[in-house]
Amino acid sequence: MTSFAEPVLSTSLCTCPCRRKPLILPLYTKYSSLRLVSDNTKPLFRSGLARVSLKRRLLTAVARAESDQFGDDDNSKGIDRIHHDLQNVEDKQKKASQLKKRVIFGIGIGLPVGCVVLAGGWVFTVALAASVFIGSREYFELVSSRGIAKGMTPPPRYVSRVCSVICALMPLLTLYFGNIDILVTSAAFVVAIALLVQRGSPRFAQLSSTMFGLFYCGYLPCFWVKLRCGLAAPALNTGIGRTWPILLGGQAHWTVGLVATLISFSGVIATDTFAFLGGKAFGRTPLTSISPKKTWEGTIVGLVGCIAITIILSKSLSWPQSLFSSIAFGFLNFFGSVFGDLTESMIKRDAGVKDSGSLIPGHGGILDRVDSYIFTGALAYSFIKTSLRLYGV
Repeated sequence: MTSFAEPVLSTSLCTCPCRRKPLILPLYTKYSSLRLVSDNTKPLFRSGLARVSLKRRLLTAVARAESDQFGDDDNSKGIDRIHHDLQNVEDKQKKASQLKKRVIFGIGIGLPVGCVVLAGGWVFTVALAASVFIGSREYFELVSSRGIAKGMTPPPRYVSRVCSVICALMPLLTLYFGNIDILVTSAAFVVAIALLVQRGSPRFAQLSSTMFGLFYCGYLPCFWVKLRCGLAAPALNTGIGRTWPILLGGQAHWTVGLVATLISFSGVIATDTFAFLGGKAFGRTPLTSISPKKTWEGTIVGLVGCIAITIILSKSLSWPQSLFSSIAFGFLNFFGSVFGDLTESMIKRDAGVKDSGSLIPGHGGILDRVDSYIFTGALAYSFIKTSLRLYGV
């Protein structure tokens, strides 16, 4: 007779009475996580919150216990099927957890960034300089971790640290002087001399990766300062400016630079979001081997989404006035976003890492979050300065 503490489970698929042997399993307490699943995937017995790891051990034990009744072949297939099903469950739970992290931290980052963009001036520039410093550190760590090219000797540590400081100073100097071309050229010349006179055997790969780091991490982000703070012409037709509190600057606070920066940021976010959703829904054709998960279908959806968001915001903020200019501005934001993303993917691929860092949970490092913005600021500023009559007002 079976004791009360040991329930009898008969899960054998065989209908022959002589083969229906009961499977004895110990009873778990009310605090345990027990879930036995039959072949039709419905729970036979459940108590508390089920854990995947306990499922795996318990169901494997059940499958092995059944081996006396089915034979080794059936047992092996059953265990493989159980492991495969539980692995799918674990993968889905992991992806859901990562998505939840991305959403939470995305919102947590997005709100402060929006406030910094609205503030402008030194607040915007100092925040940008801090991001540039962290991003440049990540870049030179990627270069030093394995070398961007196979067999390459990375730049000396002191050169990498000096370059990170130079990159962080560039946005500050841009706001103060307006034009830093001479300063950037002088800094690059000094760094090049330091590399050439170092001990050992200087390599061209060291020089090229360092010069690109100064350009990529330092010089290009400065265009966001020129865009946000340099284009100080008032956006006279922007409706929100008329109701903006005087204590916060009034209508004069809403400049072409502020409106253009908000639209550019929104365009980049729309590109990433729509491309991700489009790739999940329709993605079939790989875009490039640099980033295998990106598809042509997702990229096209991202382009449409970016242009649509740009047009909507342009009509809401009454800038730029021309529909053609809005479409062109949206296309440039899309192109800068995709190009920046692929450039950083290429750097990480050659460095042999998945993320540039681990600063932001669920997102990776700073470079993983701002890669789409690095080239976009330069394209947006150049478009407004050269192609829009009266800055599009």
